[in-house]
Amino acid sequence: MLTSLQNPLVKEIRKLHKPQERHRQNLHLLEGTNLLEVASKVNYPLMTVLTTELWQKKNYSLWQTLQIQAQRLETVSPELMKNMATTVNPDGVIATASRTARSSLPPDKINLGLVFDRIQDPGNLGTIIRTSVAMNVDFLWLSGDSVDLDNPKVMRSSVGEWFKIQAKVENDLVSLVKKYQSQGYQIVATSLEGEKTHWQIDFTKPTILLLGNEAQGLSSELASLATENVKIPLNNGVESLNVAIATAFLLGEYQRQLRMEN
Repeated sequence: MLTSLQNPLVKEIRKLHKPQERHRQNLHLLEGTNLLEVASKVNYPLMTVLTTELWQKKNYSLWQTLQIQAQRLETVSPELMKNMATTVNPDGVIATASRTARSSLPPDKINLGLVFDRIQDPGNLGTIIRTSVAMNVDFLWLSGDSVDLDNPKVMRSSVGEWFKIQAKVENDLVSLVKKYQSQGYQIVATSLEGEKTHWQIDFTKPTILLLGNEAQGLSSELASLATENVKIPLNNGVESLNVAIATAFLLGEYQRQLRMEN
């Protein structure tokens, strides 16, 4: 059993709390039973799994599976687990996985793709990912100056759906959107000055939907590429919605239209 903060493996895992270290070591940090259950179901390749003895007893079946799935397993003391985890009250399991295990390429045909510009809140992004999986979004792009796609809180907030989303970081969103625009996709941007409401947009057309930073919205460059500007009608003096909530409204309308068509 590992008990020392001076253990080399423990030191390296604690460094993974920082984005630059996750990039340097080329590793994701997975934390919590929910995430590991989904990782197990989709057979996501794991490097190292660290658990407490109590967690092993409580989650015997999952523990047996992880012993086959992971390259390395270690038992750690509860005190050491608290020092390695990013949460205040860890439930007893953390793991690492290679970041290259998650390389995604968009499919040749997209019905709906989402582009997010400078999203900063990991809870928002995790919720967006979960909603996108539930609503059959084909692909999600995230600007390079957004919160890390594999931020531990993003992964936890997705409640495991992170493993199912097709997504990647894209440093040149403008060129990306122009490419799809040249292929005939409608480019829909959210805007407080939008001319149409979300139920007036024809989401049955191949669509790239643009959503922006929580405080500043879309960059002017991206906003200028929109073929449609959409707003969600609000009442009682409320000026805007949380970006994750706005995404859910738009995706709900997308699903409604698809079901009506079928």
